[in-house]
Amino acid sequence: MPSSSLESPLPSTAKPRDFIGIGLGPFNLGLACLTAPIGELDGLFIESKPHFEWHAGMFLDGAHLQTPFLSDLVTLADPTSPFSFLNYLKDQDRLYSFYIRESFYPLRAEYDAYCRWAADRLDNVLYSTTVTEVTYDEDAGLYEVRTDRGETHRARHLVLGTGTPPHVPDACAGLGGDLIHNSAYMRHKAELQRKKSITLIGSGQSAAEIYHDLLAEIDVHGYRLDWITRSPRFFPLEYTKLTLEMTSPEYVDYFHALPEDTRYDLEGRQKNLFKGIDGQLIDAIFDLLYQKRVTGAGRVPTTLMTNTALNSATYDPATGTYTLGLRQEEQERDFSLTTEGLVLATGYAYTLPTFLDPVRERLNFDGRGRPDAARNYSIDTTGRGVFLQNGTVHNHSITSPDLGMAAYRNAYIIGELLGRQYYKVEKSIAFQQFAAPEGSLA
Repeated sequence: MPSSSLESPLPSTAKPRDFIGIGLGPFNLGLACLTAPIGELDGLFIESKPHFEWHAGMFLDGAHLQTPFLSDLVTLADPTSPFSFLNYLKDQDRLYSFYIRESFYPLRAEYDAYCRWAADRLDNVLYSTTVTEVTYDEDAGLYEVRTDRGETHRARHLVLGTGTPPHVPDACAGLGGDLIHNSAYMRHKAELQRKKSITLIGSGQSAAEIYHDLLAEIDVHGYRLDWITRSPRFFPLEYTKLTLEMTSPEYVDYFHALPEDTRYDLEGRQKNLFKGIDGQLIDAIFDLLYQKRVTGAGRVPTTLMTNTALNSATYDPATGTYTLGLRQEEQERDFSLTTEGLVLATGYAYTLPTFLDPVRERLNFDGRGRPDAARNYSIDTTGRGVFLQNGTVHNHSITSPDLGMAAYRNAYIIGELLGRQYYKVEKSIAFQQFAAPEGSLA
């Protein structure tokens, strides 16, 4: 199998592709791996980065995935694929070590290395290439994808995998200074630890990992460390088996068929199903706080505050400090906090790429202006022309960002591209029933 990607774009006159994947995160990379053995599908993937990269700023020591290794790029669609995580381990002479380790959860850095290993075995990826515009040729029935390298690539279908960019709260937009989003934490950690005070805003796994990492070295560097979250508590990720059945085809069917307002309400109430903290990490944070209190003569220069919203922020370049306007929402009490370092663990938010503006009239949007993905993951008016990876929590529930459902979604999309099923797509795996029966329950 080829070990390198395309070194230069094909000319604009090249034969149209069956599909073009824009962006090469884990989801489109999985699609590339699953379509590699399908001779009747001719696909091209375009990625702006010079190589595959996945959340490199969050490779903290010991940080691992929250999904098992079976949620790799291909296994849940094709357990025999040469692109599987187990095949990667075998290739790296690490399969027995992983077996002895007795953990289903790969290290985050290990998963990234696995993805790069898989990407290096593909021959239809254009790296260092940015899509600038997508248009549609009505006569030919083809999408035309233009890039910053002066090339135009044509295809009958598009699969959007551009990912979800970091979300910056409105209060911090254009704030200035050297605040960082958690996605860049590791690159700026050393500089951050030279400050006298550090404030972490946000909740979820990334926030907890950063807090634990900074807390571990708080007495070495001597900074004050504060963790502020709007969440009512530091809640664990729900990972019980019947709850996990909500990452199932049946639940997607159920959720997608609900009224739009109901789906949006659920999106806001289900965050603990995919944005919670690993329970063991919560316990490790408590244990570390206890340890620091014992060894620090009873005082640890840190504060954890829940139910607290960030309403405003200012930056003073003369002192290099941020002043945060905070509100304890249950008490309805406003207060402020001054800090030198500011880390925003505020997640990611999908936005439709501007290069799609010329074909916007061909796309479906819901009542709130977000992409209206059909059950088959298409967002175009034909129902099978443009498919969206991720960015559809409001349409497809918590399964949208879940690595474990990526192979299922790609198998589904491949069936749509071919007009027939290639990889078996499970339709019923859950023991529970989510929708009420028509009439009475037998």
